[in-house]
Amino acid sequence: MGRRRARTLDTGVVSYIDATLLPDEHVVYRTALHWIIFARAVLVLIVGVAVLIAFPQVPLAGAAVLLLGALMLIPPFIDYQTTELGVTNKRMILKVGFIRRRTIELLLRQVEALSVDQTLGGRMLGYGSITLTGTGGVREIFHRVRDPLELRRRIQGQAA
Repeated sequence: MGRRRARTLDTGVVSYIDATLLPDEHVVYRTALHWIIFARAVLVLIVGVAVLIAFPQVPLAGAAVLLLGALMLIPPFIDYQTTELGVTNKRMILKVGFIRRRTIELLLRQVEALSVDQTLGGRMLGYGSITLTGTGGVREIFHRVRDPLELRRRIQGQAA
């Protein structure tokens, strides 16, 4: 049987998860960071627009706040675009970053504990943190994950 083609992202770049699949391994679930990572920057942009409207005689102040908001959008945008989170039938895989890449690959059979932490806002908007504890005390926390309860369900379903 030939090697299957790796899935490409919208940019035409091969997905890290697909590129690192082991023999007889397949992806069962993919998720991403939640849009909440943009909230602070968007709030600053809204304040900038409000300053422009409320104080038209001082347009430089509003423009400065808008510029700050735009600059604040850059790091979460990069994180959002370069983060991959997936569950295969054998591993939990996380890849963050492009220039400076951080990867975490945890074999599902080594997962000892799994917990989800959600604030009230997180429950209402569908995001939270998930903590995986593996054998040997390895502990990995994934913050601001979209639908963490579904991620937990998929990990538990594969680990069982």
